[in-house]
Amino acid sequence: MVPFLTTAHGALFAADCIEFLATLRSEVVDTVFADPPFNLGKDYKNGFDDSVNREKYFEWCRQWIGECSRVMKPGGAFFLYATPELALRFGTMLSERLTFRHWIALSMKGTFPRGRKLYPAHYALLYFTRGEPKTFNRVRLPVPTCRHCGGEIKDYGGHRDKLNPAGLNLTDFWDDTSPNRHTKFKVRPGVNELKLMIPERAILVSTNPGDLVYDPFGGGGSTFQAAEQHHRNWLGTELYDCDHIKSRLADAFPASIQRTPSFDLEACFNEDHVTQILRGLAREGVSARIG
Repeated sequence: MVPFLTTAHGALFAADCIEFLATLRSEVVDTVFADPPFNLGKDYKNGFDDSVNREKYFEWCRQWIGECSRVMKPGGAFFLYATPELALRFGTMLSERLTFRHWIALSMKGTFPRGRKLYPAHYALLYFTRGEPKTFNRVRLPVPTCRHCGGEIKDYGGHRDKLNPAGLNLTDFWDDTSPNRHTKFKVRPGVNELKLMIPERAILVSTNPGDLVYDPFGGGGSTFQAAEQHHRNWLGTELYDCDHIKSRLADAFPASIQRTPSFDLEACFNEDHVTQILRGLAREGVSARIG
């Protein structure tokens, strides 16, 4: 279990998330952000099988959701991105251990026909905590304006003068972003990647600088970029696309790549795995703890 990549704030492991989670101590992570594969038969262009038996898929999800819940600190947050259908199943699993906070709806921009169904115009971002949240920061947004005339879109029921000058409070309906990263910014051509704003908001709401974020499915690296940018420490796992994540972080934070993490990485792991981690880091020329 040797980090594939370290930065000033994080460590990425080319590992199966369930195997990796088994090496972590309980109650070490402040926030989990997960964007798992949805088992819809998508081609991730990396050999991953996204079409397995449904019961096996949900049993696998129950395992990693349970382990992610175990490593959360009391008051920690769990954000899980999913389609509405999967969110119904995931919500039940999360509710066995955690406390429901919000079903955040992220709007889709299209209205394409879907047979005898309504167009699925939103994705779900489930927000659960381990008991009462230990951290809840108010994120404020600019008052939305028309991109053509520049005028404000809403009149706020005639109470515009009572709005906070710092902006609007973030709600559980996000219609100012699309779920997918724009094609020209993707690090994996032809593969959907989560827009940076989504994990960024989750991190800003639920953590403070120096807190630890874990993403079990690194994918395009959005969570790690958001954490690094806002001085949150992070751990990540990804089985297939670590090279793409490294390229993305190297472009965004060239001075941070292969740095010693600014948190006690050793303290995150069970005693049985600490020596293995330290030896691996030594081979890579990186120390686990700053002096």
